[in-house]
Amino acid sequence: MRARMALIVAGVRCEIREVVLRDKPADLIAVSPKATVPVLVTDDGAVIDQSLDIMRWALARHDPEGWLAGDDAALIATNDGAFKHHLDRYKYPDRHGGDPREHRAAALALLAPLEVRLSAHADLCRDGRSLTDIAIFPFVRQFAAVDPDWFAAQPVARVRTWLARQCDSALFEQAMVKHPRWRAGDVPPAS
Repeated sequence: MRARMALIVAGVRCEIREVVLRDKPADLIAVSPKATVPVLVTDDGAVIDQSLDIMRWALARHDPEGWLAGDDAALIATNDGAFKHHLDRYKYPDRHGGDPREHRAAALALLAPLEVRLSAHADLCRDGRSLTDIAIFPFVRQFAAVDPDWFAAQPVARVRTWLARQCDSALFEQAMVKHPRWRAGDVPPAS
């Protein structure tokens, strides 16, 4: 999602190949042996297989909204590291073991700095979305969706408002357009 959003904003045209990870196509494994998504193969054959790297690559080419000026690498690293760790254990307790409530509490505590930041600006780094907002919000969205009623009762009103704005954006809507599952031999639509 976040890689697609950056590609859209940067105006990078690409083929979208929607895959089902439980049935990974050989083409995906051949390009990126770790066989996770997203994977971007550039025109010169370079492979970028981390969503954050795809975001930065796309925006380095064209950044019409100035997203790179709002690239808080430390905040993103906390989100992609500790927050994602607790999110996965809260969202999928059967896969990871442990008490999901403990992980929920730990993830919620990591939203406190976001709440503080959002008291100064509408978005995490400024008034206006940036790379940091788009890099972080998909994981916060997943966290909120596990138990929406519980999340709605937590003392993170600014985070909820920020999250709703990201989810209600035309950019998010465009990035979330469903594509048919790609199979070898298919000609994927340009995006």
